[in-house]
Amino acid sequence: MNRMQRLAPDTLRLERQLDAPPATVWRWLVDPELRAQWFAGGTHAGTGGSFELEFDHDRLSADPVPYPPQYAKHKGVVATLKILRIDPPRLLEFDWAGGKEGIVTIELSEQDGGTHLVLTHRGISGPGPMADFGGGWTSHLDVLAARLAGGVVRDFWALHLQSIAAVKAQLGG
Repeated sequence: MNRMQRLAPDTLRLERQLDAPPATVWRWLVDPELRAQWFAGGTHAGTGGSFELEFDHDRLSADPVPYPPQYAKHKGVVATLKILRIDPPRLLEFDWAGGKEGIVTIELSEQDGGTHLVLTHRGISGPGPMADFGGGWTSHLDVLAARLAGGVVRDFWALHLQSIAAVKAQLGG
């Protein structure tokens, strides 16, 4: 299952069926070393309070792939996110950009011997950010699914650009 929906003008919902139990997926969400292999490193996110994301997407591709010029300025950026709700290993909710770009809720449940992941991002500020977040979450969750299944993504940036184009087409932007 690989599904994305716009629930409201400012809200996206993405669903994935992942090939690992919820406890394993939870570790990939909160452990910075594991999270860096599919999204962003930083600090541990499993204890409440806040955590940091450190963006270095060089670790996401199996092949050496340069950052596209439009994303190079984001390499090494550290963002501090406030944890709003946490219920290990089922729920992690945090703000994005101090709440300026909304709230992200990630829910995990056991399904068919694996994990059903639901990511809801609400409070997105407009159509441009909607496409960027939709494409970003899509490509990052694709990397997570590949890693959990024992695979890799050869070129994250190609996947990312394809995801953004697909999201724009789906959302009509």
